[in-house]
Amino acid sequence: MNIGKDKITSCAFLVWLVVFSGCSDRSRGMPAGEPASADELWIRVLLDDGVQRCEVGSESDFSIVASGENGNVLRFVKPLSEMEVHVDGEELFIEQTRVGKRAFVITDEPCFFRFNGRCYRGKLELLVRDGGGFDAINHVPLRGYLAGVVGAEMPSYWEPAALEAQAIAARTYCVYIKKQFGGNRQWDVRRSQANQVYLGIEGESRSVWSAVKKTAGKVLVCRQESGEVGVFPAYYSSVCGGHTEDSVNVFGDSYGPLKGVECPWCEDVARMNLLLWPIVELKKMDVTRRLVSRYPKLERLGEVKGIVATRQSDYRQFSRLGQLELVGVNGAHDSLRAEDFRLSVDPSGRVLRSTACKIEDRGDKWAFVLGRGFGHAVGMCQCGAEGMARQGRSASEILSYYYPGSQIVSMY
Repeated sequence: MNIGKDKITSCAFLVWLVVFSGCSDRSRGMPAGEPASADELWIRVLLDDGVQRCEVGSESDFSIVASGENGNVLRFVKPLSEMEVHVDGEELFIEQTRVGKRAFVITDEPCFFRFNGRCYRGKLELLVRDGGGFDAINHVPLRGYLAGVVGAEMPSYWEPAALEAQAIAARTYCVYIKKQFGGNRQWDVRRSQANQVYLGIEGESRSVWSAVKKTAGKVLVCRQESGEVGVFPAYYSSVCGGHTEDSVNVFGDSYGPLKGVECPWCEDVARMNLLLWPIVELKKMDVTRRLVSRYPKLERLGEVKGIVATRQSDYRQFSRLGQLELVGVNGAHDSLRAEDFRLSVDPSGRVLRSTACKIEDRGDKWAFVLGRGFGHAVGMCQCGAEGMARQGRSASEILSYYYPGSQIVSMY
């Protein structure tokens, strides 16, 4: 949205004389808020949704621009502390000042703002939603977004080739999601693992910025079913455990580069408790409750008394569950993808770390045994990428292996 087109009818000037430093230690040595090139995408990152109140601030001078017929500008110079934003009815309030249904926090150089204590580049949009509360959306140039993603998704001390591969995969995924879904909503991606983890300034480092700059504009493409060449959802996960998985078995979509491949590299990089995770036992009543919470139609089963794997991928060392049949105490049954089951039972994904396991009936509990790997295992194995990089493989070699048939092209 072009802020300059908003009608500004009044101004309020509030001045503090004490400088507050929140981002300076972390951002020292980081590239300044570089202006986006004319052809660079801006990404709208949903930081939080349905918010009732939050705190915003900046270490530099900043403005809060309200849009609408009664729009105004509140100018803050060297703020002493965070400022509270809250919603009352269908309107936003900055402290006690009403600013309408939509407002932007726009900072001066170095273009960092704070949202609930965490620092981000770009500007912040606060938008009242129909269902109550408001959404907080970070508008940030693609390179700034990636700098906050790469260091969140992969250790910044890993090999440069692995970081570069991560930057290209993350850029590709972001561009695909924005193109596919951004046109129908006010934001493009979430800041959580629902899309890609984005930590803002906290995720940045010199090595991360180096990877982002060195791969500037580079994305992965493949031939689509339509015959056209375009970006695809370049999924990736932490530890595949020895073999990545076909996307169609996990997410239901089918792209040539998202076929499973053998991965002999992650075993030498991954922590042992992620490569081979311990037995997990969950009470049957808790499993049923969590499943019904996410899929209300499953309530008709009553308590889930049987779980049968109807599809799985078998590899040399292990098997990965693909489709499960759920059998209720009343004899009714339904089916669910194994990955959907896993994230319903454990939304964090940190207890049931993958679907590469076996499920055993232990009376009033389900036991998940022989667990292997961490994540959905589609696309690039991040630990495997680091293993390849340690052996001298380049970013392009890593990506061509984990996304077979893909090509690297420049967006600009």
